[in-house]
Amino acid sequence: MSHRSTPAPGVMTGSDSAADEAISHAGYSQQFKRTLKSFESFAVAFSFISITTGLFSTYGTVLGKGGPAGIWTWPIVGAGTVMVALVYGMLASRIPLSGYSYQWASRLASPVLGWWFGWVSFAFLAIVAVAVDYGLAQTALFPLFGWTYTPLSGALVTAVVLLVQMVLIIWSTPITTKINNLAVSAEIVAMIGLTLLIAGFAIFGGHAEWSNLTSTGVASQDGYFGWLGPFMLSALLGAFTLVGWESAANLAEETINPKKVVPRAMVRAILLSVAIGMVFLIVVTAALGTDVAGITASSAPVAQVIANVVGAGVARAFLVVVSVAIFACGLVIMVSCSRLVHAMARDGRLPFSGALSRVPRATGGPTWATVVAAGASMLIVLTFSGNADALGELLGAGTLMPAILYAGTVALYLGTRRKYRPQPDDFRLGKWEKPVVAGAVVWLVIELSIFMIPSDFRMAQLYALGSLVLGAVVFAVVWATRRDRLTAEPGMGVESL
Repeated sequence: MSHRSTPAPGVMTGSDSAADEAISHAGYSQQFKRTLKSFESFAVAFSFISITTGLFSTYGTVLGKGGPAGIWTWPIVGAGTVMVALVYGMLASRIPLSGYSYQWASRLASPVLGWWFGWVSFAFLAIVAVAVDYGLAQTALFPLFGWTYTPLSGALVTAVVLLVQMVLIIWSTPITTKINNLAVSAEIVAMIGLTLLIAGFAIFGGHAEWSNLTSTGVASQDGYFGWLGPFMLSALLGAFTLVGWESAANLAEETINPKKVVPRAMVRAILLSVAIGMVFLIVVTAALGTDVAGITASSAPVAQVIANVVGAGVARAFLVVVSVAIFACGLVIMVSCSRLVHAMARDGRLPFSGALSRVPRATGGPTWATVVAAGASMLIVLTFSGNADALGELLGAGTLMPAILYAGTVALYLGTRRKYRPQPDDFRLGKWEKPVVAGAVVWLVIELSIFMIPSDFRMAQLYALGSLVLGAVVFAVVWATRRDRLTAEPGMGVESL
């Protein structure tokens, strides 16, 4: 049975005939204009990762859990993430459709499994958007304007930011893309420039304390390097930051030549983020000086280090760039979430699918899908509005959910690998495929152990459990009212994509 979509009046189709043919074979009509080239696709992935967002938001948590030495978990997480991204690249090249893991699971396994992949992706994107915008408020905007942070004021600012992002996405995809491109360029230049500036001031000004690189700070030294000890808990630094690169795959239908561009964009974004982030972490950690305990207690430790070393004026100027970068990160997350909702709705697998799948203009976002994405994040803000440790708990939830999704997607690849009939233009790893997939599995087992066994992440686990319970309710509604959409796939078989 085919549930073929029809384009909205006035909708322009893209110009990439090969990619558009894949959409047609999948049972859809092209509803977005293809505007994302190689740099734009990379920028989407890099912006979602946003090392400034991750480092500003999680550095203080790492100082508390594992001390300054916890930064050395960063390259470990980076290596594991690259291997997972390479697996994603093979799937993204094979099925270049919006909805990424939802589409892959639905077409390679079953629509029911695909629905659950989509729901977990939605839960991840909704919570991580809030975590990022909370980070924007607490670690950037409040220090920038000299405001006193309170749980309520943080929630209000976060809600306003979410509303602005929603309006921009609905209004214009090209403008959203330009904002993101500008933010990414500014972020790269600012991070490199600031790293050099802090290093110069710290070394020649006598602020550098290189022993910090091996210091446990205020963290407990009991079993520090033990399995699931304080050092391993510091993996939150990289595990929260190095996520979202798959958003490039979620915008495959808006990307020119996605089969080649998307896999490379994801891997390049991770590699550049790991490289710049590692150097920045080393420099900032050395620049902590001797007052490690005092800076650990700060609500914005990175901003505090910058102010201490290079002065309040430079710190304020950099916080402007940081604010733009974090805003763009949240913007890309909501874009990705809206595209996921749209992808599920056009298959008729959500309540009110007609409205949620509608794209009024090829150069704008899907209106009601974006409203749903923003609305889900708003509800989460309301839930955390009185929580003094909201950012820390949001970071945990925003780390566990993608780990579950990544593990499920790699398992999907392993389970369907024998059905794979490679096409000449597919992204492939050749002889490196088996070791890369094995490495991805090992890393994901370690990551899930870190964020599921210790009691430190109980709130994250409760969010994951709660989202699954809510998902069961929504699934029951869809199953009762739209069962035919969950038992048949639109379009032709996956071998035609």
